[in-house]
Amino acid sequence: MTQGSPIRLLLTFSFPLLIGNLFQQFYNMADTIIVGRTLGVNALAAVGATGSIMFLVLGFAQGLAGGLAVITAQRFGAQDAAGVRRSFTSSILLSAGFTLLLTAVSLLAARPLLEGMNTPADIIDDAYRYLSVIFTGIFASLFFNLLSSVIRALGDSRTPLLFLIIASVCNVVLDIVFIVNFGMGVAGAAWATVIAQVLSGLLCLLYIFRRFAILRLHREDWAWRGRFAWEHLRIATPMAFQFCIIAVGSIVVQGVLNGFGSTTVAAFTAASKIDQLATQPLASIGVAIATFSAQNYGAGKYRRIRDGVRKSTLLSLAFSLAGAGLVIGLGHPLVRLFVGEADPAVFTQAQTYLNLVSVFYFLLGCVFVYRNTIQGMGRAMVPMVAGVFELVMRVAAALVLARFIGYAGVCLASPLAWLGSCALIVPTYLATLRRLLPREETSSGEGTADEK
Repeated sequence: MTQGSPIRLLLTFSFPLLIGNLFQQFYNMADTIIVGRTLGVNALAAVGATGSIMFLVLGFAQGLAGGLAVITAQRFGAQDAAGVRRSFTSSILLSAGFTLLLTAVSLLAARPLLEGMNTPADIIDDAYRYLSVIFTGIFASLFFNLLSSVIRALGDSRTPLLFLIIASVCNVVLDIVFIVNFGMGVAGAAWATVIAQVLSGLLCLLYIFRRFAILRLHREDWAWRGRFAWEHLRIATPMAFQFCIIAVGSIVVQGVLNGFGSTTVAAFTAASKIDQLATQPLASIGVAIATFSAQNYGAGKYRRIRDGVRKSTLLSLAFSLAGAGLVIGLGHPLVRLFVGEADPAVFTQAQTYLNLVSVFYFLLGCVFVYRNTIQGMGRAMVPMVAGVFELVMRVAAALVLARFIGYAGVCLASPLAWLGSCALIVPTYLATLRRLLPREETSSGEGTADEK
């Protein structure tokens, strides 16, 4: 990532990520499609009602894993082999501790959270069954996310794609077997997801040991280094809590949404899955620029970071327009994949969500690009504060706009949250770059043509 054309590197790196993210979305999409088509709209609503709570916990795990790998990428960019190995072991030890804590807390809090969100009585039991299994398998989520993040930190985004494809196929097969053949209901869909994640994590582990000599660990690499561990936590915990802050806003939104009834929850769930699928190119660019900025920051090539960000922003604009056209034009048939021939109100409300949200996709693209760039440069606190901005805007939309314009106000919560985040992270990125560029000029003069 520190040499060659930034646009070519970003596209080459992000394309496998895009395919991988799409297949990762198929984990949840397979659950919701099979649940909705075989168990009915209420079961679909039950799975959908768990989304914000799942994001609270699993988002924390994902943010933690991504944050721990930032130091690994920086050490790799600085060509510090010993630092890469010690970063890897520190990440493993920290992840193990957080796994135990997250599992215990989430299992205890699942039912009270569902009740506090006013989950409709006709779906709360199924929602709790689904969450209980997913939270039992937190270790699988953190296991895969950590190892895949480390592989990407070393510049390989293709191999995790292959493992995700294998796991996604496994997930779909197990969904059908557990739900249709074994009659396990929504819990079967959750078990299918956990087992598939375990499989993908094991494949990552085997690949790391066979492919990356730099990660062949020695006994001394496992020595606990408190200051080095804190360096990881300084970046990883704000990134993890950033997801939690966003998730709290989603929980508030879900609580307001639940008041509209099971039909609206099902419509919102189906539309959200389509929305997540359409925005995966934006997320992929964000992950690519995080690795790009981390490695170039470690190498002291700040002008390459600026160039990469500019090109990533243009790519995000193009993908935003394409995604909006897709969901607005094909919303109705896409929703039918989830619910079949359901109540017409489901289709109407799902399309309302897609129409209102998709025109603001470029804001989300900017959030991914600038937030991940800042994180790659080691400034993890700013994205967390930006998450607070998102929380305030999201909650305000859910509580205030929903009161005046109803369901449309709930739909506008996400675009307003993206706007709040951009208001902080874009100026912060520009200020950080202005401070860093003179350092590169001092150390390297005018730089190479490639760096420019």
